[in-house]
Amino acid sequence: MSFYLGIDFGTSGVRAIVIDAEKTVLFESQESFTLSKLSSLANNWQVALCNQIQQIPTHLKREIIAVAIDGTSSTVLLCDATGNPVTEPILYNDARGIDNLDIIKKVAPPQHTVLSSTSSLAKLLWWQNLYPEPLYFLHQADWLAFLLHGKLGISDYHNALKLGYDVEQLNYPEWLQKLDLNFHLPEVVTPGTPIGKVQKDVAETLGLSPNCLVCAGTTDSIAAFLASGANAVGEAVTSLGSTLAVKLLSQTKIDDAKYGIYSHRLGDLWLVGGASNTGGAVLKEFFTDEELESLSQKINPSQASTLDYYPLIKAGDRFPINDPNLPPRLEPHPSNPVEFLHGLLESIARIEARGYHLLQQLGANPLKCVYTAGGGAKNYVWTQIRARNLQVSVLPSRHLQAAYGTALLAMQGTEANFSTALV
Repeated sequence: MSFYLGIDFGTSGVRAIVIDAEKTVLFESQESFTLSKLSSLANNWQVALCNQIQQIPTHLKREIIAVAIDGTSSTVLLCDATGNPVTEPILYNDARGIDNLDIIKKVAPPQHTVLSSTSSLAKLLWWQNLYPEPLYFLHQADWLAFLLHGKLGISDYHNALKLGYDVEQLNYPEWLQKLDLNFHLPEVVTPGTPIGKVQKDVAETLGLSPNCLVCAGTTDSIAAFLASGANAVGEAVTSLGSTLAVKLLSQTKIDDAKYGIYSHRLGDLWLVGGASNTGGAVLKEFFTDEELESLSQKINPSQASTLDYYPLIKAGDRFPINDPNLPPRLEPHPSNPVEFLHGLLESIARIEARGYHLLQQLGANPLKCVYTAGGGAKNYVWTQIRARNLQVSVLPSRHLQAAYGTALLAMQGTEANFSTALV
């Protein structure tokens, strides 16, 4: 028997899924991150990674022949030559690199995805002013995979896009070299590429087969796309988790930093999209999960809310408005919680629709339908509100969890023709 493990590291938690050769889910687990004052975020990631693998039943775990990990895009950290973090990770939505945009603008092509205060490259330059020694720059998924295979400094071209890696030519471009970076940039491979077997001592500790392969991973939103079942031009996936990420499968590559739009390579096509800081995290600022479920049922989804919000937890958004100083708009706040929730759901749906409209306006293929991943997919009323705003069918993803897409990536990595698969 051959089983495959996908592990998804999201904004607030981690999920693991094991599938068989027929792509059937055999096991699933999840946990949230809890950060104490005595431990670092990276340490929490490591503990969560080990916990997820150790929870897999032994009879399944010993038959896992490949594993892949996805992480949040542009969540990064610095490591020493042994792979130990020397800094706290910088998260995906951290805009501290804004002061380095002028430096990047001097060398990067116009409208490149690195021209964002939250790009991996902007964060790297922020660190370069503090750490002159040649440390290793890694993305979240890179470092977590390293903990398994032990080969430091390997990434995939989905995670490396916002670092400046050229996904068309498959190399680091000459303009990036002009920045004279003093860090070790990762070697970049195709997502799903087998990197190496799980280290012997790690395999013994976690109960994995010593022959289990670790494959190059991807980002969480691309993993969600792979899990959705979307595969035709014009089909899209919206990931409604803590944030809102949209991906539209297009024949045309679009990069426009002005709007926070970038394109990931997917075989011979392009996943065009962006990620907004609005989403489920804002809803949970005001409502419990139980309240979201009960109050949603009292909303008439066919009637638009007159409340016009831009729901953010703090100032700054990335798409469809790319402005690190964009203020949240959450007023007026009606006393009726149903009205307030209706306004929030409606406003997030408008931002989603605005994003897809912008992609098509800039040359992407027409939107045909939208699959939904993440926790927001479970809210039927919200789905109806979104369909009214998007004016296309809104469907549940075939599999709602990004970890399923990452498990598929691990499966592709074991195939002899993995490089021609849709990754």
